[in-house]
Amino acid sequence: MVYLLTVNYNSANLIAKLIDSLPDRKKNFDRIVIVNNSPEDNKIKNLKKDYIEIIEAGQNLGFGKACNLGLNWIYDRAPNGIVWIINPDTYLVENTLEQIRYFCEKHPEISILGTLIYNSDNELWFGGGRFIPALGEIIATDLLTTSVNSNYLLCDWVSGCSLIINLSQFKACPQFDRNYFLYYEDFDFCRRYLNQGHKIAISDRLKIYHQPSSITNRNLKNKFKHSTYSYLFTLARYSNPIVFTLRFLRLWLNALILLLVKPQVGLGKLTGIAIFLRLKILQSNNAIDKQN
Repeated sequence: MVYLLTVNYNSANLIAKLIDSLPDRKKNFDRIVIVNNSPEDNKIKNLKKDYIEIIEAGQNLGFGKACNLGLNWIYDRAPNGIVWIINPDTYLVENTLEQIRYFCEKHPEISILGTLIYNSDNELWFGGGRFIPALGEIIATDLLTTSVNSNYLLCDWVSGCSLIINLSQFKACPQFDRNYFLYYEDFDFCRRYLNQGHKIAISDRLKIYHQPSSITNRNLKNKFKHSTYSYLFTLARYSNPIVFTLRFLRLWLNALILLLVKPQVGLGKLTGIAIFLRLKILQSNNAIDKQN
C-alpha cells in the first residue's frame, strides 16, 4: 500500500494543486494523509474525500512532530506499507507516482529513498545529500550526474521535501526527532537510521517539482530562527567539538553583521542561537541533577 503524507500549515491551496497533479488513485496510491498544523485554516476541510484523511494536530507542531502523527496513523494500519512524505508546495510529473510501488518491490533493501527535486525553472534543486563530519559540512548536491547507470545511488541523507519510507524495513514505526521544529530534521532522520544499518538512497527514476521556501519565506525571522537552532543542534550531535565551535563563532558573527543590513534575518539567527544555548544549559543542569 502506498500512502502520501503531507503537512499543512496555511497551505490548503498548495495541497489542492498537489492533489490535482496526482494520477489515477486506484492504480497508484491508496490514501492521502494530511496532518493539519494550522487549525484556523478552514479551507483544508474542503479537501476531505473518502481517500483523504485529515489528522488535526491542534496546533503548529512543526514538520517532524506532524510527520510523526501521520506515520503513526499509517503504521497502525499498514506496517508494511510505503509512505511518501511530500511537501505541499510540490507537484508531480507523469509516471513518477506509479514508479514508487515498482521501485520498492524491486529494491526492498532500501529503507529511505529520495527523489530528484527540480525548481519551477526546471533546474535541479536536490540530487542527493552528503555529510563530511570532519568539516561539519551538510551538502545538498547532484550525485547522479556522474554515476553509473543504476536504479539508485546510496547517499548520506535525502530531503524531507520528497522522502519515501519503506515501513517493512523497520521493526517499529520510524520517527523524526522531537527536538526539531523545522529544518535539518530530514538529515537527522536519515543519519540516525543509517547508523542503525538502514540503507538511504536516491533514484533518478523518480522526480518532482518544488517551489523552494514558498511557505517559510512568509516570515523571515521565524525561518532563520528555526534553521539556525536546528543547524547548531545538528552540528553538536554529528560533528566534533572543534568544528562545532568554529562554525558557531562564524554563525554568531554573521548574525551580528546581518542585524545592520538585514535585521529580520539577523534577529532570527540570534534568536535561534539563544534557543540552542538555553537547551544546552537545560540539558547540562539535568545531567548534574541526575549525578547528584
